[in-house]
Amino acid sequence: MQVFYVNIGGGEPLIRPDFEELVHYATGRGVGVKFSTNGVFIDEAAARRYAAMDYLDIQISLDGADAATNDPIRGTGSFSAALSAMDRLADANFGEFKISVVVNRHNVTQLDEFQTLADRYGAQLRLTRLRPAGRGAEVWHQLHLHHEQQRDLYHWLLDHPFVLTGDSFFHLNAFGDQNLDGLNLCGAGRVVCLIDPLGDVYACPFVLHDEFKAGNVTEPGGFARVWGESELFTSLREPTSPGACASCGQFDDCAGGCMAAKFFTGLPLDGPDPECAHGYATGSLESVEPHQLPTPTSDHSRPVAVALTRKP
Repeated sequence: MQVFYVNIGGGEPLIRPDFEELVHYATGRGVGVKFSTNGVFIDEAAARRYAAMDYLDIQISLDGADAATNDPIRGTGSFSAALSAMDRLADANFGEFKISVVVNRHNVTQLDEFQTLADRYGAQLRLTRLRPAGRGAEVWHQLHLHHEQQRDLYHWLLDHPFVLTGDSFFHLNAFGDQNLDGLNLCGAGRVVCLIDPLGDVYACPFVLHDEFKAGNVTEPGGFARVWGESELFTSLREPTSPGACASCGQFDDCAGGCMAAKFFTGLPLDGPDPECAHGYATGSLESVEPHQLPTPTSDHSRPVAVALTRKP
């Protein structure tokens, strides 16, 4: 099916005792593995093991270029733990790992510091957008970028074309005449999807909601049938209607923005992005009542029977 990597998400994926078994299962079949970690579980021995593996891409998560900015979001001591993991990976000659940053209104002024940190380790900087999904829904209104911060981010990214962004910031293209590097469209159902622990397949990792569930890999035909034949994915691959953005001359550049960001802020999917560069979503955002907001599907596990025995 030409799947060249899987991205193992969390929470913290290294909590799984069989994590490395899963990695070897994938890489042994020529499928690379990416995962993001807070670094707590990367000790010297783990760093050496990871350095010996092929097709492995490690992303260390940071939300601040210093502890004062990072730790209030990610937890006390998390900045130090992340740097220690980077030191161990560097000492083990892992190679070019990534520093993964979710850009928010407190760390957007530290982009140069993040780049300096990445350069120090020979790492690659990866910036992603804060989306109002999962736990991000609780803090989006407090942490998402102000309008001028978005403009500054757009110009910074233009000046740093080698920074990875995926499909995070294509909505910022409406700020200027030059499009950012990266995937300048929503990749949901086109190049990416998510499989949860129950086997349910969602169009996007950021829209874990029944409205965006395409099927289950345990059903007849497995993942191939879901990916190739589901009604949801078929519809997502059709040309996007500009909807309310039809009158905007820059729809071809921003493509209306992020589906997840619109959905979980209560905006119509054919309307402007909540962080629209021209502010066209501001009025609609202000009119959305909290009770109108959709909530993510929260339970992605199944009960497991555990038998407890007492020693005699």
